[in-house]
Amino acid sequence: MNPSRLFILRPVATSLLMIGVLLVGIVAYRQLPVSALPEVDYPTIQVMTFYPGADPTVIASSVTAPLERQFGQVPGLSQMTSTSSLGASVITLQFNLDQSIDIAEQEVQASINSAGTYLPADLPNPPIYSKVNPADAPIMTLAVSSDTLPLPKVEDLADTQLAQKISQVTGVGLVSISGGQKPAVRIQANPTALASYGLSLEDVRTALAAANVDQAKGTLDGPRQSFTIGANDQLLSGAQYRPIIVAYRNGGPVRLDNIAAVTDSVDSTSIVCDQRSRAHATATATTAASTTTMPIGWLENR
Repeated sequence: MNPSRLFILRPVATSLLMIGVLLVGIVAYRQLPVSALPEVDYPTIQVMTFYPGADPTVIASSVTAPLERQFGQVPGLSQMTSTSSLGASVITLQFNLDQSIDIAEQEVQASINSAGTYLPADLPNPPIYSKVNPADAPIMTLAVSSDTLPLPKVEDLADTQLAQKISQVTGVGLVSISGGQKPAVRIQANPTALASYGLSLEDVRTALAAANVDQAKGTLDGPRQSFTIGANDQLLSGAQYRPIIVAYRNGGPVRLDNIAAVTDSVDSTSIVCDQRSRAHATATATTAASTTTMPIGWLENR
């Protein structure tokens, strides 16, 4: 039997049925709930710049301001907020909904390259950016600890091994490492010894900066071959810092260990994560701005 035959033979009933369906649809549409604050994922990029030792005023004037001037020229930018704190600058860029996050990422990278000439010359690392909304909560947090390895080594493994694997997962926008301790050399100057030699902390800083430089050394050109000098002047331990000559007094060198105590330590002794009385490093993953789901089971495969 043809199902449409019934509707063809009864056109009036068919018309009334369609009108009834239309009226029910109109009434149901008017009863649909509407959110006053709908959840919308705006294309958002966060730019972070680290300048250790600089106070918030220096960060704002020498790091945040030059970057903001360049980011202000990016097309499609709807909102820009920044935070300048001790040793760090965080700039959040929010773009229009019709703006592609990939195109915005290219524009941000070009702006960072343009601002490079206006940033401090001694900036340890260039600004880094990530396609992530800082208002979103992390989707996963992992704590890494060890009974045999020191915490700086655990932090290094979490940064170079674990974080790299997590960042390769589709949908991950940012992986941050916190709570760990990076190796560092601490130099505690003796004011009495400095005064006796007529030195200041600036003299010590200048000597350390000049002795710890990892730059190109040039080449040696011969009649048939050319050799590149591969010397590395970067110092990594306290034993390498102690013999540094800070100045000459009375015909003799004044070495760093004559005026300061040099010890192998960590970059920060006041920040540490603790869980069940065990210090550990923490890896936190946040989804990208345009991603709402992530595949599960990836950790077991790695």
